[in-house]
Amino acid sequence: MSEGSLEAPVRHAIPWQDAAYYDEAALDAELRRVFDVCHGCRLCFNLCDSFPTLFDLIDAAGDAELEGVDSADFRKVADGCTLCDMCFMTKCPYVPPHEFDLDFPHLMLRYRAVENRNGRRGFRERQLTRTDRNNRLGRAASGLANWATRRGNRLTRPALEAVAGVHRDAALPAFAPRTLEQRAAAETPEIDRNAPAHGRKAAIYATCYGNGNNPEIGVALLKVLARNGVETEIVYPGCCGMPQMEQGDLKAVAAAAARTAAAFRPWIDRGYAIVATVSSCALMLKFEWPLLLPDNEDVRLLSENCFDAAQYVVDIAKTEGLAEGLQPLDGGVTLHVACHARAQNMGVKAAELLRLIPGTKPKILARCSGHGGSWGVMKENFETGMKVGRPVMRDAAKAGNPYIASECPLAGAHILQGMERIDGAEPPDRAPHPIELFAKAYGF
Repeated sequence: MSEGSLEAPVRHAIPWQDAAYYDEAALDAELRRVFDVCHGCRLCFNLCDSFPTLFDLIDAAGDAELEGVDSADFRKVADGCTLCDMCFMTKCPYVPPHEFDLDFPHLMLRYRAVENRNGRRGFRERQLTRTDRNNRLGRAASGLANWATRRGNRLTRPALEAVAGVHRDAALPAFAPRTLEQRAAAETPEIDRNAPAHGRKAAIYATCYGNGNNPEIGVALLKVLARNGVETEIVYPGCCGMPQMEQGDLKAVAAAAARTAAAFRPWIDRGYAIVATVSSCALMLKFEWPLLLPDNEDVRLLSENCFDAAQYVVDIAKTEGLAEGLQPLDGGVTLHVACHARAQNMGVKAAELLRLIPGTKPKILARCSGHGGSWGVMKENFETGMKVGRPVMRDAAKAGNPYIASECPLAGAHILQGMERIDGAEPPDRAPHPIELFAKAYGF
């Protein structure tokens, strides 16, 4: 195996149920082995904060190099990782099947899993990951909750920072007064039975964000698919577990995977494709769950039948052809390619989707926004996330397009917030999902 070979990267199953996975001495030895390779390469120095932190620790140790770094300082490296997967997918020349066998994000995941097992992950962070519960509570009083969490609220945001550790300036997702499930039941679009793709069936995985925070993404997807003759159903068994994965709670993620995959199995057996509204959740269903539960048949079938929203519409365009009626947008589009869309290894489907709109040639931004899910809103991470995302924010401001879209809604909001700090930049009010722009092009 040669360095930088053309063979596809391979990811190993995550042995989270083995006691050896949580052995701290074995983990420390593996951290030092991998960090030593990273120290000799340094190709990833500009991807996120983990690598500069690691290299600064080694450089400060002088001639002692990695041997002079205290193992306690490794937490700083692990805490800087957003699990974006870009080092594994785009930079590292030593990923398996190379004999060095490096998977940096999953090593950071193991570190967090050990910390979680030993009670060293924060209580506040764990509460933030309980998205379904938080959405239920927020929806019950959405007006009050959205007022309290709004940026610039000088009464509540400092208190939230003190109690929950959420940075007072971080943009937080609003709570929708009605879920996507409720919206879909009340606003069922009529299916065009003359469309070329009529006969297709899709169960739309609402996701916790798409169901509880921004149903507009799912509503747009429903309308686009109905226009193209696709029979759809909204299905939401629960959160995919990505927030728990960020905190290393792999047992909870595996439980969510087994439960959700079992709920989708009848739909798959009836010929439905499973379409996720958010790329991070599609990544979990396609790739992360099978690594946690490699012997679960429901998980395997779900992985093989899951599509990202843009991926599914592009597949319709390439296979049957789209329904007529797409019109040009009223301005140019800057597209941020979300890391968890890139990690699906399917090509830039959002860009392909937008190019199907007459006259649209999106400006592509293919760097990490620096948000990292719940990681980016925490007090100790927010400014670091802004620093990591600055190149994307600068390029978005330079492009000057009226639309800035991202398949990761949290990343989109983060980019807009960073643009506010750039002299002369005038960011739009919101960053839509590409499927929302596609629906707009159909006149919805």
